[in-house]
Amino acid sequence: MRRSDPRSSVDKAMSLLRAFAEDTSTGVGLSELARRADLPKSTAHRLLATLAQNEAVQKAEDTYRLGPLFADLTKETSSPHGEVVAELLTPFLSALFERTRMTVHLGYMMGTDVAYANKLFSRRAMETPARIGGRVPGYATGVGKAILAWDPNLTETTLHRGLVQWTPNTITDPDEFVQVLAQIRREGVAYDREEIAVGLSCIAAPIFGCGSVPVAAMSVSGPIGSFDPEEHRQVLRTICASASRAYRAAERKR
Repeated sequence: MRRSDPRSSVDKAMSLLRAFAEDTSTGVGLSELARRADLPKSTAHRLLATLAQNEAVQKAEDTYRLGPLFADLTKETSSPHGEVVAELLTPFLSALFERTRMTVHLGYMMGTDVAYANKLFSRRAMETPARIGGRVPGYATGVGKAILAWDPNLTETTLHRGLVQWTPNTITDPDEFVQVLAQIRREGVAYDREEIAVGLSCIAAPIFGCGSVPVAAMSVSGPIGSFDPEEHRQVLRTICASASRAYRAAERKR
């Protein structure tokens, strides 16, 4: 028989949040979270559902990670790099929106996560995990893969941390992921085919600083069925190339 637990519901919820430890980005399964928090699975499941309703956690398939609430509460601590990206590259994001009239994102890497510096919505926008100031796993997004393809050190770190399945389409096999990154380098664009959210597709391209180092990426996204990413490939690459020139020019002045 399990001993009586004197902790309040708030205490138990806090134990669950602390149980993420260093796995805040990659995610943790229900059984492991319950074990770490010393809770029955049924109790952990109930509390996690409440935390998800309040955006303190996100659930994808059988995995949980900390949610956008924490990013929203700490927006004032955004990185200096993110501020530069937003300031210099938002005009190019606006140009991409004007040319496509689709939802467009501007993001950069914070660790192995994509952090979104800006986002412009189309009238056909669907709900996505991406929000301004929010973070999602880079390997499951077009923006993240567009940057990772040219950053072998960050790719190695990402693979070491593990590729957690966020939807049935998330790439979780390391060998397949490396092959996808090689294809991105050949083609110059990356895709998200329902890998971070079911029903969502996107095409992304990198933005480079000096030394051909990727500093950010932009994407065009839309719902599966009515969105053809190939229609936007050329304009996306053209605008990202212009953004790269502007970013490199600004770097040389600093």
